[in-house]
Amino acid sequence: MDEVRVRPGGTVTGPYEPPGDKSISHRAVMFGALATGTSRFQNFLEADDCLRTLQAFQSLGIPVTLKPKSGVLQIEGKGLMGLKPPSDVIDLGNSGTSIRLLLGILAGQRFEAVLTGDESLCSRPMGRVTRPLKQMGAQIKGKDNGNFAPLTIRGGRLQGIDFENSLASAQVKSALLLAGLYAEGKTRVHEKILSRDHTERFLKAAGAPFREESGWLCVEKAAELKPLNADLPGDFSAAAFFITGAALIEGSELRVKNVGLNPTRTGLLKVLRRMGASIEEKVIEETLEPVGEIRVRGGRLKGVRVAPEEIPSLIDELPILMVACALAEGESLIAGAKELRVKETDRIASMTEGLNRLGARVKELPDGCILEGVEGFKGGTVKSDGDHRTAMSLAVAGLRSQGEVVIEGVECVKTSYPGFFTDFDRLKNTSN
Repeated sequence: MDEVRVRPGGTVTGPYEPPGDKSISHRAVMFGALATGTSRFQNFLEADDCLRTLQAFQSLGIPVTLKPKSGVLQIEGKGLMGLKPPSDVIDLGNSGTSIRLLLGILAGQRFEAVLTGDESLCSRPMGRVTRPLKQMGAQIKGKDNGNFAPLTIRGGRLQGIDFENSLASAQVKSALLLAGLYAEGKTRVHEKILSRDHTERFLKAAGAPFREESGWLCVEKAAELKPLNADLPGDFSAAAFFITGAALIEGSELRVKNVGLNPTRTGLLKVLRRMGASIEEKVIEETLEPVGEIRVRGGRLKGVRVAPEEIPSLIDELPILMVACALAEGESLIAGAKELRVKETDRIASMTEGLNRLGARVKELPDGCILEGVEGFKGGTVKSDGDHRTAMSLAVAGLRSQGEVVIEGVECVKTSYPGFFTDFDRLKNTSN
């Protein structure tokens, strides 16, 4: 089992550019494959999750050119109905985005495919996507009536539906909007709490018959999609580890460049500011997505209340936010975060166990946690539980520890951020 040892002390300081955005890289492959013509993307994230999406579309007959370690991706799109039946089971590894969005696309195809993944992915709930896709007309079979992979899907003639996205899940919303490109009539999705809107931005850029009307997201059957040429922004969720680390360590000064500043993704910045963090952000350009800079200066943080309606805009950042709350003055409460229990692992449980092993005072709740701030952590050995965000969050926790922190099971980090520990070592300034 791979492990990393983090020695205490130091600040998070320097210029930093995060890797390409994971969520957007997935969608770049998908929309490039479904377009009619050649799409080109720069700053594609070459992490395992995104490569699984790439390989899936190659198995569906889409020519792809990716020069290793360049981030330059070219896709020869074959059109909405240009996919071919795969010759084998499509293995999507650990990627929930890959399997759920791909289900939406395959729902409109006239062939059968089998989707699977690793042990973690096969334990994650898929009914939230498969049930509405069945209502649209797709045939989907799998364990527990299609709630768990492996899943067998046969697409066909779809009919648009109205769907209330009560989970505020971007994956569910995206799967249905993608299926709606193949469906007769309107496919409409409503959200009381907005989830990240990357799919909607791609639909608009690709010329899909998509619009927003009276609070509903509406898509209709499309004849074709336009190919795209875009630079993908840096991943805010990747940058969040260093943004939070800098915010909670006095003397830190971090400048994040070329980072995505999509407002449906940057809820963490609002919460950190309420905690007293010194954070400035500036949008420099906006094409496919808003992109800009963030400047962070370290200081003392105070406890905070995170309400359920804030969760969708910072769902991936909650593990690292828990680290900040565990070190903040006073009590913090995170509520409405039940979705964390069905991620790559139960992140509420894994982060609570890891932080408490390091001397934090965290109490689990069914949908979140209560954290009583401590001055600093103690050294110790913690486990990732196979979750990349848990592993990276606990590494940052090690910077505010009195002794060495050993994180076991860090191989999972490659699913989203293969260069994390290289960047971690470079930004950790121990000269103070």
